[in-house]
Amino acid sequence: METWEWIVLGAAAVLFLLLVLALVRIRRRRSRLQARFGPEYQRAVASAGTGAAEKRLGEVERERSEIDIRPLPAAARERFLDEWRQVEARFVSDPRESARAAERIVERVLEERGYPVDGDAERRAAVVAVDHANIADRYRHGRAMLGGVDGEEGTESLRKAVLDFRSVLEELLASDPKAA
Repeated sequence: METWEWIVLGAAAVLFLLLVLALVRIRRRRSRLQARFGPEYQRAVASAGTGAAEKRLGEVERERSEIDIRPLPAAARERFLDEWRQVEARFVSDPRESARAAERIVERVLEERGYPVDGDAERRAAVVAVDHANIADRYRHGRAMLGGVDGEEGTESLRKAVLDFRSVLEELLASDPKAA
């Protein structure tokens, strides 16, 4: 074999190796994002495609890493639980206001823990999903159930919203922030 043939063969081998390493890196990143975001990863991929979703989730991870998430003091937990019991007790007489109060309690817990409450709810849900992948969809669903409800079907939607917000609240009150 000629010298130039060895050079071409060597360059091809190096390029192949770089390609394999890049693919391994992409797979590891994808696996890490899937493990960290759980159902949020699947939701993002379904709505934006794999590349765009992974880029957005990477940005959300970076944003979350810059936020100081704090555990709630015991007194604050008790205060929120008392407020929650009042929400549930009022549901029969005023389901709409109870569901809205449930949402406000969740948002106050998020704020007190340090999660961003400014901006849109979608951004908030994505940042929460970094630490609590399994409740982001419940948060979104609860908010969706609050919109445009009337009559008996409306009351059922409000009941579902309260159940969703209760799941979110229980998770937020029970857990300490994960290391980002």
